[in-house]
Amino acid sequence: MSSKGILRMIEQPTPTTVFKCLADETRARMTLLVAREGELCVCELTCALAEIQPKISRHLAQLRNCGLLADRRQGQWVYYRLHPQLPGWVHQMLQTIGEANERWLASDTQRLDTMRNRPERTSVCDRTNQERP
Repeated sequence: MSSKGILRMIEQPTPTTVFKCLADETRARMTLLVAREGELCVCELTCALAEIQPKISRHLAQLRNCGLLADRRQGQWVYYRLHPQLPGWVHQMLQTIGEANERWLASDTQRLDTMRNRPERTSVCDRTNQERP
């Protein structure tokens, strides 16, 4: 995880911070996809949203800076997930919004589900368990 993510999460996000961060359609779609999938890399988000990589990376940086997402590097890939220190109300809100808006995300999820050559990864839980003595 980047040091910016650690510093940012000392303060819990407020509703104002969360809603401002999600006010952009691209960031909202990205966050809901990450919440749905658990973890996604830049190339998966680029494919799912049918956007160029610089735009996706810029929005991911904003989501990281506001404390909604955390990242991890595995080889050449950088994976994004909901920040592990997000309060429960944020998780509940994202789950509710995702479930209520499946049609809004349908084309994104369809592109993601049919993406070929998705990068393989070890889940965060498996990786954490392997690092323990």
